[in-house]
Amino acid sequence: MFKETYARVTKGNKRWNELKAPKGDVFAWDDKSTYIHNPPFFQSITMDPPPVADVKNAYCLLNVGDSITTDHISPAGKIAKNSPAARYLIERGVEPADFNSYGSRRGNDEIMARGTFANVRLNNKLVGKTGPQTLHVPTNETLDIYDASAKYQAEGHQLIILGGKEYGSGSSRDWAAKGPYLQGVSCVIAESYERIHRSNLVGMGILPLQFKDGENADSLGLNGKEQFSIPMQGGDLQVGQKVQVTSSSGKKFEAVCRLDTPVEITYFKHRGILHYMLRKLAAQK
Repeated sequence: MFKETYARVTKGNKRWNELKAPKGDVFAWDDKSTYIHNPPFFQSITMDPPPVADVKNAYCLLNVGDSITTDHISPAGKIAKNSPAARYLIERGVEPADFNSYGSRRGNDEIMARGTFANVRLNNKLVGKTGPQTLHVPTNETLDIYDASAKYQAEGHQLIILGGKEYGSGSSRDWAAKGPYLQGVSCVIAESYERIHRSNLVGMGILPLQFKDGENADSLGLNGKEQFSIPMQGGDLQVGQKVQVTSSSGKKFEAVCRLDTPVEITYFKHRGILHYMLRKLAAQK
C-alpha cells in the first residue's frame, strides 16, 4: 500500500508539482521564515566534549510548586498578543491574525524559546501571582520569563529551577526540555519528576536533581531569591549520587542526582544526546 500510494504522489497535483524547491545535500535555511529556523544546538560543538562546568552562583529562574506540566513549561496553544513570541513575530511583519499557535511554530526555536513557561496558568512563587512572569533578582524587576532569562544570560549568569512533586507531568514534549536549555537553565531541583520529562532533561544536558525525601524548597527555607552553587565534577557523576547544593543564604543541603543509568551519565558528559549522537556519527566518517 505504501509503495502504491507513493508511486503516484506527484500525479494529478499540478500546484504541488509547480512548487520551486531548492536542491542539494544540505537544507537551505531561510532566515526570513518564522516557521522554520536553524536551531543553535550545534553552533559551538567540538569533537571532544569539554568538561561540564560547575554551577556557580546561579540564579533561580522559577520557583514552582507541584504538578508543573509540560503544558506549563512549553504550551502548544495560542500565542498571546502581549507575549515575547508575539513581539518577535510583530517585529518580522506578522499580523496578530496570523500568529497561529506554538504547536504550529515548533520548527522555529526563536518562537519556542520565547514560548517556554509562557502559560498564563503558571504559578511562580517568585512573583506571587499567576502568569508567565518572574523576578529578575539583581534588579528586583518583574519581567516576562523569556526576557528575564535573556537578561540573566546577557549578564553571564547561570540559571536553575526549583520545583515540587511530579515536575514535568503530562504529555511528552521535547520542547519542554529544549526550551529551558535555550533559556540557559543548567539544573532543575524538584521533589520528583515525571519519568519521560526527566529523561528529556538529561537528553538536553540539564541536570535533574531531587530533594531528599521529606524535603523541598519551602521546608529548607528557600524562596528562590538566593544564588546556588552545585559541583558538577566535570560531568563525571554517579547514578543516585548525593550532590551538595550551597545557597547564598548559607543553607547547604544534599540532593539526589537523577542520572539514572550509565548511558545517561554519558549523555550528560556530552551535554546531551544531540551532541553525543553527532560526535558519534562524525567519528565514523
